[in-house]
Order: sequence, then C-alpha cells, then structure tokens
Amino acid sequence: MRSITRIIAVFAVAVFASAPAFAGHHGERQNNIVETAAAAGQFETLLAAATAAGLAPALSGDGPFTVFAPTDEAFGALPAGTVETLLRPENREQLATILKFHVVSGRVGSDALADGATLETLAGPRVTFTESEQGFTIEGARIVATDISASNGIVHVIDRVILPPERMSRTQAERTIDNAIDRGVPMFNHGNPTATVTIYSTAARTLLSSADLSQNERMRLERGLTASDHSRTAHESAWQLRYALDDVRASLHESGEMMAGDR
Repeated sequence: MRSITRIIAVFAVAVFASAPAFAGHHGERQNNIVETAAAAGQFETLLAAATAAGLAPALSGDGPFTVFAPTDEAFGALPAGTVETLLRPENREQLATILKFHVVSGRVGSDALADGATLETLAGPRVTFTESEQGFTIEGARIVATDISASNGIVHVIDRVILPPERMSRTQAERTIDNAIDRGVPMFNHGNPTATVTIYSTAARTLLSSADLSQNERMRLERGLTASDHSRTAHESAWQLRYALDDVRASLHESGEMMAGDR
C-alpha cells in the first residue's frame, strides 16, 4: 500500500506545490494545507486519497478550511485492501465523501473545542467532540496534535480514519421520529419535559446528519431546533421540537404513500 500512496502523494506535491499561498511576516510564503501535509511527512495516504478524490485543488485554494488529518498509521489500521479499493476510479465519490467528513468550513482552533460540541462537515453529517483526561476525541478518533497553521486554514492530527454514518432511508427516518415520540411523550406526561427535549433534539439532529431528507424537511427541523433553543421553558422547548418532528413525519409518510402508489 505504501508504494501506491507514495507515488500518488509525490504527484500531489508536484502538482500543487505551485498553488498560491498567502505571504507571512516579512514576505515569507506560508504553505497551504496540501503543502503543509506534504511537508509533515506523515500524511502520504491522505494526500493520495485527496488527489484520487479530486479534492486536493480545493484544499490548496482560498478556504479557509479546518482539516482533521488522519496519519499514515491511521489509514494503515483500516482493514487490508480498504485504501486500495477506495483509490479505484469507480469509488471516487465514496472516497470524496469520507474525506469531506474530515473537513470543516472555516478556521476552527483547539480553543473552540468543547465536550459535546458539534461541527458540520463538508460531507453534510456533523461530527461530535468528546473531552476526557487524555484530551479531545472526534467521533472516537483521538486528536493527537492541534493548531497546525496553513495559509488557507488549520490542521489537527487524528489517530484514526473516521467514517461518515450510513445514510438513513426515509422509512427509517419516519421510524426514528416514531420512536422518539414514543419515548418522549411518557417523560413529558410524567413531569420531565427536559428529558423529552433531549430525546426530541437528539432525534432531530440525527435526522439532519444521517437521513435522506428534502430541503424543506431539513429547514423545518432546523427551525424547530432554533425555536427550541430560544424557548423560555423546557415545556415550550419540547413542544417546538414536537411540532417540527410531526411536520417532518407527515411529509415522510406522504412521500412514502406516493411512492407505494406509483408501484
């Protein structure tokens, strides 16, 4: 595997070494993200994958981006043959999705990380951070180095490749809402609206990150979450989320019936 990735990585460096970068102090040129990764010497597989997926030009562009970069060892820990399979031309879209799950728009330094915080990735699904005595993890991957500055963003190093969640079908999304309501209603009726808010908001965020939703359905959930965040009481917050979930469930159910009728 290393021979394959080294050849492509060298090609990536050669192609993008001339990409524009901002000037530093006294006119010194600062490397962009691709050049920074190449100079580090431990991201050959990441560079190979970015090249194969067609993402290297974007990561050499203006940005800014925040990249959570798996090391060569992290890629090496994947099941045998995984990287070679992903590098095949027919798997370019899948590879691009995996890589975009490691990239966030904007410049997010380590000072912005917090336990339970989430960020939306370029792939769409959000990633969640967890804090422990050993530091932060992102979706279970340990952040081993932070705040590596580049002209067009910032790089944090992680110790394993994180994979985006499988997309949830519309039928599964409808079932997720039903399960949330079945769990949330008894909590609410027994005087614990705060627990209901947690259940409903978790369901809404799961749908936004993983489900095959229309733009209107996504907007409805986002409005519900925003209204919930600005509610004065947990009781009101729970109802704002319930209204949103009910609306999206109705939309999912209606589209499901239409598809069934077309068969």
